[in-house]
Amino acid sequence: MGNETLIIRPKLKGEDGYKVFSVRIKNELVVRMDDIAARTGRSRNELIGTFLEYALDRCVIEEEEEKPTWQGG
Repeated sequence: MGNETLIIRPKLKGEDGYKVFSVRIKNELVVRMDDIAARTGRSRNELIGTFLEYALDRCVIEEEEEKPTWQGG
């Protein structure tokens, strides 16, 4: 057998394509999510990702119309 070296590099944060951050949400939303999680066997984290993806795919930004400036006469 040859002199083969196994090189193991440290795993970098975010290398799996995910970002970890915290959010503050109302307790009522947590209760509703926990109910859905219990009924579906999905994790809260999985549900949050699904809900965010759904909302982002359907989000429409309405630009404010410019208000006419008063030109007295």
